[in-house]
Amino acid sequence: MTTLCAVPCQFLGLKIPIYHSVLVDQRCSRAIHHCDVCNVVQRLESGAAIVCKSIHYGVCQPVAIPPTKARIIKKREEKATAKVSPHSPPAKPQLSPQPKVADQLQHSPQPKEVTEVKPTTSATPSPKSDPPNPAPSGSAIPRFYFPLGQPVSEDGKELKKVSEVFGTLKEGKAFKSDFGEIAKVCNCPLYWKGPLFLAAGGDKLGCVTSASFQPLWKRIIQKYHDDYSRFMAIMTRMKGSYLTADDFVPLIQDVIDTHPGLTFLQEAQEFHSRYLHTVIARIFYTVNRSWSGQISIPELRRSNLLQVISSLEEEDDINQITDFFSYEHFYVIYCKFWELDTDHDLFISQQDLARHNDGAISSRMAERIFSGAVTRGSTVSREGKMSYTEFVWFLLAEEDKKHPTAIEYWFRCMDLDGDGLLSMYELEYFYEEQYNKMVSLGIEPMPFEDCLCQMLDMINPAIPGKISLRDLKQSRMTPLFFDTFFNLEKYLDHEQRDPFAAAKEAEDMEGMSDWERYAAEEYEMLVADETMPGQDDVFDDDALESAEVRRVTRADMEEADYDYTGIGDVSTITAQRSVTSSLAATNQQEGVK
Repeated sequence: MTTLCAVPCQFLGLKIPIYHSVLVDQRCSRAIHHCDVCNVVQRLESGAAIVCKSIHYGVCQPVAIPPTKARIIKKREEKATAKVSPHSPPAKPQLSPQPKVADQLQHSPQPKEVTEVKPTTSATPSPKSDPPNPAPSGSAIPRFYFPLGQPVSEDGKELKKVSEVFGTLKEGKAFKSDFGEIAKVCNCPLYWKGPLFLAAGGDKLGCVTSASFQPLWKRIIQKYHDDYSRFMAIMTRMKGSYLTADDFVPLIQDVIDTHPGLTFLQEAQEFHSRYLHTVIARIFYTVNRSWSGQISIPELRRSNLLQVISSLEEEDDINQITDFFSYEHFYVIYCKFWELDTDHDLFISQQDLARHNDGAISSRMAERIFSGAVTRGSTVSREGKMSYTEFVWFLLAEEDKKHPTAIEYWFRCMDLDGDGLLSMYELEYFYEEQYNKMVSLGIEPMPFEDCLCQMLDMINPAIPGKISLRDLKQSRMTPLFFDTFFNLEKYLDHEQRDPFAAAKEAEDMEGMSDWERYAAEEYEMLVADETMPGQDDVFDDDALESAEVRRVTRADMEEADYDYTGIGDVSTITAQRSVTSSLAATNQQEGVK
């Protein structure tokens, strides 16, 4: 190949060229470049095309960086000077400094696809080529991406403190109850102690020694440098790069067993599984933004999960931690599910869901929910059934349509053709049922054309006539938009609400999400039903059994007798309940929360 004259080169060994700093016509088997091989100045003056002889077929070949305009002009001036004084000794060619890549991309002409031109042979010997211009030694770009946290120097103090703690234990063995102190010495939140105990092999022997724990912790602090990556390593026992639902079971079970705000639940082991799966479902609803069923380290960093787990140590009232762990929120969710699950197999059908809030959800939307439009990850539930975990997602999305996951949930359901846009025919499909419902109730409905104009003005989509997920996330009127098409009760409530009363209500509950408002109001209603006066009458068996199905109180938990068997992602509960008169009297007289 012809020698390149003072042109910085880069060598490529790929069949598909990847030229980030060279303006070239990107082809799979051939690339045409601007370079100095073909006598740049003469060809510019003659108007001929400039063609590089480098053709790549997976063999490393030097590729010339395009010359800048200033460099071509300077060569032209040097040539003119040489013609004026032919007897003067030839001056040493001065090489212009290599321009920066940004300047090359800004000033270099765009290459054109041309036919290869063979260089003409000349009797005059070509002048000696200029020596190559060495690339400037610029400062290296410092590393800025640390997927496992930015490394920090370790002084070994943590390992010394761990040794001291094990030295104070009997026979140097740490049991599960001792790992709270070890977790604090390792600068971990208190409730990491359960997973940390299992990661150190405590499930095998029932205890952990300093000899088995220190190598584990040394590997963790050497490889993982922030709380998020260490949490991932501990929860997965350093075997995975993402968290699944099963990975959270030891942590949440430890919260149930040791948190002072759940002492009343600790003896009612029959309800541990329900609370545990509710918390896990809420965690994935908020944290797993990819809907993959697997929580990654970047998703952990973007969430407040670790901060909430740390707050468990500081707050004794579990209900004050409204994110994920609130028992009152669990109570509301479970009671709502219990009302719909008439056969108590922990699965509800489409007909069961139709009874939610007296048929508030339209049948067409219910069909979409059961069609698999909002299936997460690769888990497949029973055909035509909704599991308890899926119901948790449904209820959270239904009662707080401002949440990003809720917007994605309902958008998936309304996007019938899956093109990522809500078209007019899709909106009409859902509004048609709402229209017929209003007619049957004697309410004068708004024609679809008028409703459509109102919705488009309200959402103001970027693409006229089509609503995207981004449009809904940017709008503050998204809850009203969704309710208009599949929840008639809430739509009419929006239409009839006094704007001044709504503003005052929003001011009174400032800082609370729509879900937190709903859970607080619903919990008060459930408790009020339990303590309602006038329940001193004697209940018959059917009425008492119905009341027990609707309300599962803390007193019930302490005296219930349930048999649990595992099915799918949740445990299946088989109600084997014998209701005694003493339990009925307790519920009537005390009205226990």
